Amino acid sequence: MQNKVTEQNEKSWNQHTYEALLNRFGTPKEAATKLKTNPLARLKSLMPFLPQLEGIKVANLMGSHGMKATAMSLLGAKATVIDFSFENERYAKEIAEQCNVDLSYYVSDILKLDEKHDESYDIVVMELGILHYFLDLQPLFEVVQRLLTPGGAFIVQDFHPISTKLITSKGKKHKVDGNYFDPSILQRGVAYEKHLENHTEENNVLQRKWTLGEVITGIANENLMIKQVVEEPNSKLHDRGIPKIFTIQAVKQ
Repeated sequence: MQNKVTEQNEKSWNQHTYEALLNRFGTPKEAATKLKTNPLARLKSLMPFLPQLEGIKVANLMGSHGMKATAMSLLGAKATVIDFSFENERYAKEIAEQCNVDLSYYVSDILKLDEKHDESYDIVVMELGILHYFLDLQPLFEVVQRLLTPGGAFIVQDFHPISTKLITSKGKKHKVDGNYFDPSILQRGVAYEKHLENHTEENNVLQRKWTLGEVITGIANENLMIKQVVEEPNSKLHDRGIPKIFTIQAVKQ
């Protein structure tokens, strides 16, 4: 079933993605100009969890357009993106070239990643909208554990399930209309759909949303020592009481 889900999601992320990225961020040259001016801005939410990046080997799993990885490269890291979209790769490599950094980019299903990557990275980063592409978290976290050097850190930052599974917000109104424990596989429009002129079923993805407890337990089961779990509120004033994102930092023992 995971193969079927990955096949559908990979297909969707290779349909007009480059076009959507151009519409959202501008040309690679325009995006790179902003990135070079202030790389820290692109990493704002991750910076409290990252060490000094000079000389650090970082893997950004499902790193999409590569701007976070390129920002880390501008700060001295040796960054690698692993993602299943060749259209993402195209945009990412063009931005990296404009930024004059050496960004490695592997187009691959994470769960089928070659063993040559084992124990190659000091930090593995996953951020914002990745976990829901996996029907079972254990194989994913097994790969994370393999990729990390001993003592290496795993940082996962994602949308809080309270916001994605339980509460629907519209302006200042909030409604509890979801089931926090629902394990259903859902069909959704791909993240970049609003930046496309035309949306079709080919741009839909399949997702399985996880509870915070399931994520924490899955990480701990892979000999990854959890150092901290941070939940952050929504930035909108009338949503401040609702958690927006969470970040987990764990270390390979």
